[in-house]
Amino acid sequence: LIGRLMFELPEEMGLIAIAVRQTQGQGRGGNVWLSPVGCALSTLHITIPLHSNLGQRIPFIQHLVSLAVVESVRSIPGYEDIDLRVKWPNDIYYSDHMKLGGVLVNSTIIETTFHILIGFGFNVNNSNPTICINDLITTFNKEEGTKLKPLTTDCLIARTVTVLERLIDIFQEKGPNGVLPLYYKYWVHSGKQVHLHNEEGPLAWIVGIDDYGFLQVHEEGKGVESVHPDGNSFDMLRNLIVPK
Repeated sequence: LIGRLMFELPEEMGLIAIAVRQTQGQGRGGNVWLSPVGCALSTLHITIPLHSNLGQRIPFIQHLVSLAVVESVRSIPGYEDIDLRVKWPNDIYYSDHMKLGGVLVNSTIIETTFHILIGFGFNVNNSNPTICINDLITTFNKEEGTKLKPLTTDCLIARTVTVLERLIDIFQEKGPNGVLPLYYKYWVHSGKQVHLHNEEGPLAWIVGIDDYGFLQVHEEGKGVESVHPDGNSFDMLRNLIVPK
């Protein structure tokens, strides 16, 4: 629906679709994504000028959206220590243990404007099939003796979009360095190792992401290199490829 409407609207007009549940959601590689009641489910349309900081680094969009989801919770007073994190390139995690959301971005360029469709979904109030944000809040209350209230899907969708707008503005003004400190504060990869090329390949340390949003790793004796997923693994951090 949004894909048909987005070219008919003035560029300054925002457009978002919100679902209560999904039976034919789109996942990575054409997978069908099922989302029960209790998930925050949205597709957001934005436009980005090609000749802008973000327009020249369009893969960063998925990182900004993942960060916006996490920040939408952890920027609420009292909720700063709810252990919600980002996993490169487009997942939302509980600590480094369990996925509870993801982001899928499609872009179309018309003349000098990117039309971006951002699909994001994350578990807010549904304990199955994995874990949800309100479960994390309940556990936090028991462990810390606090009385934080459960959050709602509509509140977190609204906060995510608001935070995303702010992050895009910062990126357009300052580039990657304007947002990376906050991104690294919440990401799960500090000090982690990955295999290159295949599961028996050489080990490398994750050190960050480069100016175009690709993962940077340090292989002993070879310095820091940017790597890409191999395109086949369900887990994007398996079998990373060093481009030639």
